[in-house]
Amino acid sequence: VLGGGIAGARAPAALYRLADGILAEYRRVKDERALLDYDDLILAARDLLLRRDIAGWVLYKLDGGIDHILIDEAQDTNPEQWEVVAALAEEFFSGAGARELERTIFAVGDVKQSIFSFQRADPAAFERMRAHFAERIRAAEAVFAEVPLTQSFRSAPAVLRAVDAVFASSPARDGVVPPRELLEHQPHRSGAAGLVELWPLAPKEEAEKSEAWEPPVGRRFQAKPRQRLIKLLARRIRKLTSGGEMLESRGRPIRPGDVLVLVRRRGDFVDLLVKELKAQNVPVAGLDRMVLMNQLAVQDLVAFGHALLHPEDDLTLATVLKSPLIGLDEDQLFRLAAGREGSRLWATLRRRAASDRDFAPALELLLRFGARADFARPFELYAELLGPCGGRRRLIERLGPEAADPIEEFLTRALAYEREHAASLQGFLAWLGDGRIEIKRELDRGEGMVRIMTVHGAKGLQAPVVILPDTTQLPTAKRSLLWRGEDDLCFWIPEKKQDGEVTRATRALADRAEAEEHRRLLYVALTRAEDRLIVCGWSVRKDDAEPGSWYDLVRSGLREVAEPAAFDFSEEGGWIGPGYRIRSPQTDPVEGGRATAESLETGVAQPSWLARAAPGEPDPPRPLAPSRPSAEEPPVRSPLGADQGRAFRRGRLIHRLLETLPDLPAEERWQAARRFLDMAASDLDDEARSALAAETLAVLDDAGFGPLWGPGSLAEVPVVGRIGTASIAGRIDRLLVEEGRITILDYKTNRPPPARLEDVPPAYLEQMAAYRAALALVYPGREIRCLLLWTDGPRLIEVPPARLDAPVGRP
Repeated sequence: VLGGGIAGARAPAALYRLADGILAEYRRVKDERALLDYDDLILAARDLLLRRDIAGWVLYKLDGGIDHILIDEAQDTNPEQWEVVAALAEEFFSGAGARELERTIFAVGDVKQSIFSFQRADPAAFERMRAHFAERIRAAEAVFAEVPLTQSFRSAPAVLRAVDAVFASSPARDGVVPPRELLEHQPHRSGAAGLVELWPLAPKEEAEKSEAWEPPVGRRFQAKPRQRLIKLLARRIRKLTSGGEMLESRGRPIRPGDVLVLVRRRGDFVDLLVKELKAQNVPVAGLDRMVLMNQLAVQDLVAFGHALLHPEDDLTLATVLKSPLIGLDEDQLFRLAAGREGSRLWATLRRRAASDRDFAPALELLLRFGARADFARPFELYAELLGPCGGRRRLIERLGPEAADPIEEFLTRALAYEREHAASLQGFLAWLGDGRIEIKRELDRGEGMVRIMTVHGAKGLQAPVVILPDTTQLPTAKRSLLWRGEDDLCFWIPEKKQDGEVTRATRALADRAEAEEHRRLLYVALTRAEDRLIVCGWSVRKDDAEPGSWYDLVRSGLREVAEPAAFDFSEEGGWIGPGYRIRSPQTDPVEGGRATAESLETGVAQPSWLARAAPGEPDPPRPLAPSRPSAEEPPVRSPLGADQGRAFRRGRLIHRLLETLPDLPAEERWQAARRFLDMAASDLDDEARSALAAETLAVLDDAGFGPLWGPGSLAEVPVVGRIGTASIAGRIDRLLVEEGRITILDYKTNRPPPARLEDVPPAYLEQMAAYRAALALVYPGREIRCLLLWTDGPRLIEVPPARLDAPVGRP
């Protein structure tokens, strides 16, 4: 019955065995890591609501919390999601609920726009659920209202007339418009100008005729129809957006951001069109989806990292030198590389940079980052390269604005890598190269550039001018997996000749469903246009489009309602041929009056702030932490030194005692210190613990500095402020506020104490200056004393005001 004999039966059995093993391993990994994927969430919610033993309790609890259910884009809801919705709404129409409240379910959907079958969206499921809710609601004697969405607020009358004509008869209406229904849109913009054009297909270029008996020694180029269409489209879009064509309904010229090019699938056609638009100096946003490692900006950044790790790799180093990140031109690279001794380009660069100004900046940049490649985090390394070093600006200048998204995604991936792995440049580059990372760019706004998107990606979007160039071919996806809908049974048929009775019928149903979705995809594409719609393509079979293709369906529909038109593209190096055109005039007034290209450029008054420089950011952008000053701090005593870290630990213990003991009465401090040290330093002998307590209490009991720990003093005082252009945020170890004087005390642990004031490290003076400047704003007019206490001693040094008068901030 399956067909194909024993081989035809063995193939599905082998697939099931393989799938069972893969799915079991996938479940094991998820269970091991306590993870759920998106399908798990849907299925778990469905099972929870359908389990007989607990579903009643769950629904009872939800009955008190859900009043309304809204399903948006209902035509794209898959069967499992519908089961969740049906279970949630079960109590809505079963009599009195937990609360006396009229509850509603509201579904917004259009079967004509169901185009996500790869996500298991099913128009038939939408119709079944509509019938299910209609029956349940009417049985509960509630109101079921079915509101048809026939009014279009998007498109001009010309566009809607074309859409209605295309789907007026079979085969275009099959799978799009239900039987015995008439598709007739009502335009809300009834007086808006519109234009629909069906261009003649791009033919093959006629080959140059050769003279009789001419030797076949020269190459003759013959452009393919697709290449001819790409060149024509780029030139027509440039002409359309250069200011000569008006968008009549808006009263202004057409701009690049008004143009949306829709294709059925991503491929080299899109890449070639983007390239040709750039060649015509037309701003283009590039692709809506892209593989990260295929982007030139990312390849340049990855090559830069490899060059830092392996400078002896001549090819990678040459690539980086010529990339926008460094910017040597062909002549400079040739002067550097040609005739060098041996194969070491790096050694040649180091030698030549000493005498040639062309190469000195390149060497300086590579040495600067090469010295940090083994220590800096990947994100920090690349953020500095792209920011302060101008790498982002140079990449975008060379590659265009569309390089910004891959650069941002590259940095995002660097952060993601650092969260899960040890931060190393080599590890990050290897991790990045192992996976096929695809990113989606948000092109929902024109932003002054032509957009090129798939119809699936443009779902929900619109544009004043829509162009459909990929229209002459039918879907060609090879279908070796067949799913029978009635029982979700899967057949794997490697070759079509192995089909049997069951699989042949299943394949026929799948082919029919695919053709219906292909036509619904055309409906979505046509209705993205607001004012202008252009349908074109290239010849593929007998100098024509394939039967049933978009072009064939549009041509059949327009033949009845459109005016025949002769198109002459010879000025753009194109062809001549017949097509169709539909126009609707502008009868409504243009909001805001009619604008021209000149008025758009000179007639709008610029706001006063446009020419002013943006206010400066705080310096530094993040608050300066005085305890982490910009100057280099003195070296610490190694915890692995001769004293085995005793001084380091001793300093921490004294710091903690100085923080807590002042809050106790003097007579209780000794016992409290001993109790703390007995717990925190139990490995020290009794004599050592007593010595620590005695040294700490000697500082607290010192007559000269006793008030620092007396009434009115505070421990661990946070201080935040803005001093000039610098913002600071820190914490003062001890602060004494008196009537006419403020005293700042800061502890230093694990540092060799200086013998005199002149030996105090500059970093500590900068820290105290920042605290002093901030408190001067809080307590103006008061004397401010600054004291440093080295717990490794202990030793107390007062810093005179004259040493703290330098400006606060980073160099």
